[in-house]
Amino acid sequence: MTTEDPTVSNGARALLRTLTDAGVTVCFTNPGTSEMHFVAALDAEPSMRAVLTLFEGVATGAADGYARMADRPAATLLHLGCGLGNGLANLHNARKARVPVLNIVGDHATTHARYDTPLQSDIATVARNVSAWIRTASSPAQLCDDALDALDAALGPPGQVATLILPADVAWGEGAQPRARKPKPSPSRVTESFIDAAAQALRRGRRTALLLGGRALRAPALLDAARIAQQTGARLFAEVFPTRLQRGAGLPAVERLAYLAEFATLQLAEFDDLILVDARPPVSFFAYPGKPSELIAPGCTMHTLAAPEQDVDDALRRLARCVDAETLQPALQGAWRPPRPRGRLSAEKVCKAVGHLLPDDAIVVDEAQTSGVMLPHYTAGAPQHDLLALTGGAIGQGLPLAVGAAIACPQRPVLALVGDGAAMYTLQALWTMAREQLHVIAVVFDNRAYAILNVELQRVGARGAGSRARAQFELTAPPLDFVQLARGMGVPAERATTGEAFTAALEHALATPGPHLIDAVVPNAFSGLRLRLLPHLLSSLNGLPRPLAQAVKRRVAP
Repeated sequence: MTTEDPTVSNGARALLRTLTDAGVTVCFTNPGTSEMHFVAALDAEPSMRAVLTLFEGVATGAADGYARMADRPAATLLHLGCGLGNGLANLHNARKARVPVLNIVGDHATTHARYDTPLQSDIATVARNVSAWIRTASSPAQLCDDALDALDAALGPPGQVATLILPADVAWGEGAQPRARKPKPSPSRVTESFIDAAAQALRRGRRTALLLGGRALRAPALLDAARIAQQTGARLFAEVFPTRLQRGAGLPAVERLAYLAEFATLQLAEFDDLILVDARPPVSFFAYPGKPSELIAPGCTMHTLAAPEQDVDDALRRLARCVDAETLQPALQGAWRPPRPRGRLSAEKVCKAVGHLLPDDAIVVDEAQTSGVMLPHYTAGAPQHDLLALTGGAIGQGLPLAVGAAIACPQRPVLALVGDGAAMYTLQALWTMAREQLHVIAVVFDNRAYAILNVELQRVGARGAGSRARAQFELTAPPLDFVQLARGMGVPAERATTGEAFTAALEHALATPGPHLIDAVVPNAFSGLRLRLLPHLLSSLNGLPRPLAQAVKRRVAP
C-alpha cells in the first residue's frame, strides 16, 4: 500500500515516516557524514524521538533496554561498519535476550564504494555476528519496503536484531514514498502433543521442575506457571540472566539458577524431569577442566513446552487447565523489607538498602556481578518491580540498558546496579541520562577490581598465577573517581562509605527527578579468597544449609 504525500520525496524522509507510522518512534543515534540526510529528516518527522549517545555501545544497549520494557523496537542510527562494530557487544546481549532491535547503518554512496576510502568496510559481515536479518537498500523506491521487512524480522517472534544498511545516495535520492505496515503475525500455537507430554511428566509423581525464560517470567504466564507448581509440586526456576523478570510482593517467587555451575548443578540435582518454557537448556557459562558442561543430573529428561517463537502465555494457560490448576490461587511472595543498614558499607549493605527503599513499580537493572549476590534475597519482598539482567554476558550493558528502560517507561524510576569495571565500558551513558533528564539512579559497586575474575582464575585450574596475573583484575592504581566522572557529564553524584550515608543518598535520589550516581565504596569480598573457602562465603550470604555448602565445597575444591 502506498500513501501519497507530496512533502515526502527523498529516501530518508520517507523512511522516517514509514518507521513512525509503524510504531518505531525512538531512535538512539551516533551519526556521521553518511547519515546526514537521515539526521536532517528528523526536523520533518517530529514523531521520531532521536536520542544522542556518545558511543555506539550505549545506543545499542539503550535500544535493548527500550525493547525489553516497551515490547516494541527502537531504531539505532550507526555510522558505517566501524560504528556498528563499536555497538556489537550490546547487540550480542540483545540477541541473547531475544528482543527486537532495528539497526540503521549508514554506508558510503553506492557510486563511492569502489574507491575503498578509509572508512570503507564490509558492513554486512560485521552485522552477521548479531543480526538475524541483513539487507542493503538498493534504491529510494525500494527503501521503505526494505524497512518494513526489517521491522517484521525484528519483531519475529521471537524478537531479534535486524540490520538495514542505508547507502548515502539511497537516503538522499528522490522518488521515495512511505509504506504502511501489514498487521503483525501472531506467535504460533503449541500443539496439543507438547501440552500432553508436559502434563504427563508433571503427573508421573517424579521430581519435576519448570525452567522459565523470556515471556514466561512475566504475567500472566508467570501466574499460570505458579498455579501449575502449586497443583503438582513442581519447582519453578528462572534462567540465570533473565531478559525481564517480574518479581516482588504479590507475585510468584521464582528461584534463579546460579551463575556458578557448582551451585546450579546442585539446584537441579534432584529432578527427574525438567520442562523448558521459553528457556534454553541449562549449561555452564564456561568449560572447566574435568567438569561437565550440562547442569542437569544424569538421567534427567528434558521436555520443551514452548519455544521462543511460540505463544507462551497460551501454552501455560492450557497446561494449567490440563493439570486442573487454572482456578488455583498460586503461592505468592509476601511483603517484607530489610532494616536500614548501618556501619561500614559493604556490598551486602547496599543490597539491603535497595530492598529497604525500592519503590513500587521500579525497574532494576542488575549488572552488579559479585557484589549483587544478596540482591535477590533483600528485594524478594519489596514492592513489585521488573528486573533486567545481563543476558549475553558481555559487560557494559547496565548503564545503557537503564537509558532505554527509562525512555520506554518515563514514569517509573530506574535503578542501575553496576560493578566499577563494567561501568567503565559504557560510562558515556551518564551524559545521555543528563541530556534527556532521565530518572535513573546509577549505583556503582566500587570495589576496585574485576572481582569475579579472581574466582574464575581458580575455577579454571590455571596454574602459576601470581601477582602479575592478579594485577590484570585490579583497578587500584590509579583509583577511579566516579563522582568526578559523573559530575563531568552533568550527573549529580556522591560517594558513600557507610550504610547510613548510602541509604540517605539513595533516598534522596529516588525522591529527586533526574539522573544520579552513587559511588558505593565497598570492600572486595573475593580479594585473596581461596576457592576452597568460596562455598563458606556464599553459604553464609545465601543462608544455605550446611549439607549444601559441603556439597559445593566438594565440587569446587582444587
